[in-house]
Amino acid sequence: MRNDPCQSEVEGLTAFLRAEVFPRQHALRDAGVAMYDDQGHLSPEVLVAFSGVRRASASAGFYTMLLAEELGGGGLGFEALFRLWETLFDVCGAEYWLGHQAISHWSRGPSHLYQLMNADFRDEVYPRLMSGELTTCFALSEPDAGSDIWRLRTVAERVDGGWLLNGTKQWSTNAPYADWCLVFVVTDRDAFSQHRGGVTGFIVNMRAEGVLLESVIRMFGHAGGDEGIISFQDAFVPDRQVIGEPGQGLTYAMSGISTGRLYNSARAIGLAKWAVSKALDYAEVRTTFGGLLIENQAISFPLADAAMEIHAAHLMGLDTARALDEGRQARAEVSMTKTYSIEIAIRAIDHAIQVHGAMGLTNELHLTEAWQQLRRTRIADGSSEMMRIQVVKALRRDGINF
Repeated sequence: MRNDPCQSEVEGLTAFLRAEVFPRQHALRDAGVAMYDDQGHLSPEVLVAFSGVRRASASAGFYTMLLAEELGGGGLGFEALFRLWETLFDVCGAEYWLGHQAISHWSRGPSHLYQLMNADFRDEVYPRLMSGELTTCFALSEPDAGSDIWRLRTVAERVDGGWLLNGTKQWSTNAPYADWCLVFVVTDRDAFSQHRGGVTGFIVNMRAEGVLLESVIRMFGHAGGDEGIISFQDAFVPDRQVIGEPGQGLTYAMSGISTGRLYNSARAIGLAKWAVSKALDYAEVRTTFGGLLIENQAISFPLADAAMEIHAAHLMGLDTARALDEGRQARAEVSMTKTYSIEIAIRAIDHAIQVHGAMGLTNELHLTEAWQQLRRTRIADGSSEMMRIQVVKALRRDGINF
């Protein structure tokens, strides 16, 4: 049997979630705290709880354990990333959503992009990101530019001492709550029109003059949300807040793509495990027509199918993570893993809902929230269709060579 290099971290994270996250979640529930306020923002109590989890996790050494050592993190690699996020979503499911703050996501907290930033500026902001006090959002997509990145319209013009940003960004996760925004805009129209770059990255204060959160994007009938629309209206950004070299922003923006897609794969597998476990527990005690549900093959066989698919997705994820740890790009493998993991997880959660009957649709079980999370993720970070395009490109170039 292969030695598990992440076992101690998995056990430590699990213990942290049960000791620190579960009681905080129970306290919010017992106090009757609403998730969102009247404007669709997360309520102040929830935001305080989020910050509390991040800070506690940072103090315990979990929050930044996936960050590179040269940036002050734990230096764990892609296999650890996959295993730890899978564990987190398996333990917390969609029920203990406070726990989703326990590990820093690269677009919400400290990340490899800070190596490219002005040292003085980084020293001012970075420690507060590492401690979990501050968060960021990532702004690349626009109303007319999603998968087709060459339709970006937000621009920055050079002025004395910095840049003026103008345009609109959409689908920016954590935008309603972030302190800083990692935004990527067109700065060289000629290069951009020829698909030769021309995009520059900036880190922008979300409370700076000319930066406006236009709205919270609400989905699935929810009262609020985590996504936002940001507009920039002659927003001045000083030179010290440029990310890396001007014109190279697309390279930087896409540098976290494998991290994001592997994260979403782990998230899907963890939620699928959590949902199937709930269905198994229920099927073992629910009696209908004189027997247990689990004894009915119409119930048990789909659960067996779900388990087989979860196992296959888990192994795909591990293989892809190890390839990335070896320094390979593994673009096809990342695309296959994300697509397969999410699609099998949606099926698994749908069957877990069906096993519970009408109870499966209730807010109490949180299964529909898990389904909604993954239905969004079929589009986010590269849609399933875009992932299949990447796989086909790899097949045409290299054949079956995984």
